[in-house]
Amino acid sequence: MFPTPIEKQPRGAQIAYQSLIPVALVLWLLPLIAVAVFSIRPDADFANANYWGWPSSFEGITNYSKVFFESDMPRYLWNSVLITVPTVIGAVALSCMTGFALGIYKFRANIWIFFLFVAGNFVPFQILMVPVRDLTLDLGLYNTKTGLVLFHIAFQTGFCTLFMRNFIRALPFELIEAARVEGVSEWRIFWFVVLPLMKPAIAALAVLIFTFIWNDYFWAVVLTQGAESQPVTAGITSFNAQYRAAYHLMSAGSIVAALPPVAMFFLMQRHFIAGLTLGAVK
Repeated sequence: MFPTPIEKQPRGAQIAYQSLIPVALVLWLLPLIAVAVFSIRPDADFANANYWGWPSSFEGITNYSKVFFESDMPRYLWNSVLITVPTVIGAVALSCMTGFALGIYKFRANIWIFFLFVAGNFVPFQILMVPVRDLTLDLGLYNTKTGLVLFHIAFQTGFCTLFMRNFIRALPFELIEAARVEGVSEWRIFWFVVLPLMKPAIAALAVLIFTFIWNDYFWAVVLTQGAESQPVTAGITSFNAQYRAAYHLMSAGSIVAALPPVAMFFLMQRHFIAGLTLGAVK
C-alpha cells in the first residue's frame, strides 16, 4: 500500500535515486540560474541576441548599482515591506482568534462558519478582480497601500483560519478545562494558555503568508499603479523601455526581490519546520 523506503530498495535503485537528486535540483533551479546569469550581462548582449552564450562582459556591479541607485527599486522594496508586514500581522492575529473560537467552542453553526472560511479558499481570484477593483474605487482605496493590505488580509484569513483551527483542535483540551475550573476568563485562557502553545504554528504560518504576499503579482497589478504604492513584484516592470525591455535590469531586480522571502525562510527555518511537523507523531 505504501512505497518501500529507499533504504530497503535494491542497491541499483538507491544509486539511481541518489544520482537523480542533483539532476532534479539543477532542473528546479535552472530558471533562477538563468535569471542570475541575465542579471550580470550587458545590455548589448540582448540587443545582439546573445542570450545563452558567454557574456561579452560582466556587468553585475553596474546592473545592480543601477537597480539600487538609478531606479525606484528601493521605493518598491519599501512598499512591499509596508504591505507585507501589516498583512502578516493582521491575518495571523485574526486567524488566531477565529481559530480559537472555532476550535474550542462547540455551537450549532460552528461547522458552517468554518465551511465558509474553507470555501473562500476555492474561489479563483480572477473572478473577483472586477468587483474588488470597483469596491476599492468606491471606498477610495484604489492605488493605496492600505487598500492592498486590507484585501490581502481578507483573502488570507480563510486559509490562516483553516490552519489555526486544525492546530488548536490538536492541543490537549484538558489544559483549557483545568483553567476554566480555576475560574480563568476565556480571554486570559486564549492569551496565557493557548497562544503560547501556538507559537510554532504562528511562526510557520507567518513564513507562508510572508512568502505569498511578497510574491503576489496579480493584486499588485490590479489594485495599484505607480511607484507611490506598487510593491516590488509590479515595480520590476518599470524597467520596460518604450520599445523593448531592459532584461538585464529586470533580472537584477528580480534577484533582489527574491532575497527577502529566502532570508525569511532561513531565519525562521527551525520554527517553520517545527510548526508544520508538530502533532505529526503522537
